[in-house]
Amino acid sequence: MTPRIELLQGDITLLKVDAVVNAANKSLLGGGGVDGAIHRAAGPGLLEVCRLLDGCQTGEAKITKGFKLQADYVIHTVGPVWHGGNNDEEKLLAGCYRNSLRLASDYKCKTVAFPNISTGIYHFPRELAARIAIIETRKFLEESQLPEKVIFICFEKENLDIYRQILNM
Repeated sequence: MTPRIELLQGDITLLKVDAVVNAANKSLLGGGGVDGAIHRAAGPGLLEVCRLLDGCQTGEAKITKGFKLQADYVIHTVGPVWHGGNNDEEKLLAGCYRNSLRLASDYKCKTVAFPNISTGIYHFPRELAARIAIIETRKFLEESQLPEKVIFICFEKENLDIYRQILNM
């Protein structure tokens, strides 16, 4: 287990970290799940700023202030919808983690928290998604001083157990 990786169960909107990652849709204008929760907790200022960002492509990431969240920043990334694995879904999900971590590093974030990207209504297989998240994060941390700590926060115990097994925690 990498000492720079932490695993928690809970609500990402309550974390006091430098940046939380939002599992957003392409419009960046809010939605269900994590996306809706982050928009509700951050307040209307987040939506106003997101309207100016011209959306975001799958696998890419954009950053905004955190507004009413305890996090300074929200890194919005668009995970792929699972279509059976033959449409570059794994590569696109890996890009979500790489691009989000790059933004966190560029903005000097010492702590960043990730939800389980694409595993809700986008139906990405949970274990595969967790493996990609962990592999990409470990690769990035080997080459970068920042962030100092990456938190994988799972809302559901099922996801927590999957991450715990893969991380051997």
